[in-house]
Amino acid sequence: MSASYDKIALICQSHTHTPIVDFGPDIPIFTKLYALYRELAITLPSFPKTQRYSLGARLENTVLDILEFLFLVPTSPEKFNILQMMSVKVDLLKVLLRLAKDTQALSSARYLVLQEMLQEIGKMLGGWIRAAKVQNEMS
Repeated sequence: MSASYDKIALICQSHTHTPIVDFGPDIPIFTKLYALYRELAITLPSFPKTQRYSLGARLENTVLDILEFLFLVPTSPEKFNILQMMSVKVDLLKVLLRLAKDTQALSSARYLVLQEMLQEIGKMLGGWIRAAKVQNEMS
């Protein structure tokens, strides 16, 4: 088990001041992220070998990092900060996808599909951040 999963387990076990929110595959941003990862997983084997294990792995790990942050949000007292970190990862993912297209590791057609999915995720995340910011300012 990796250190990040130990961290999640520790947060869940030590989180006692409010009930843990039922959170899972029902929320739209999770569904979109899941679909993005699935599309990326289909695409990565076609990357040139020289980029599959560097840029390809970085793309995959960044999507997985975003998913991990998504599961931290409901249990964390620092929701706004985690959402901000998710936003940074989404921005990084946009740059990595563009780099993959520009180096021809990714076709323009696949890039457009993945970029469109990522834009939807970014819009959802932006709305969530705005709502969390308002809630953060009220408290």
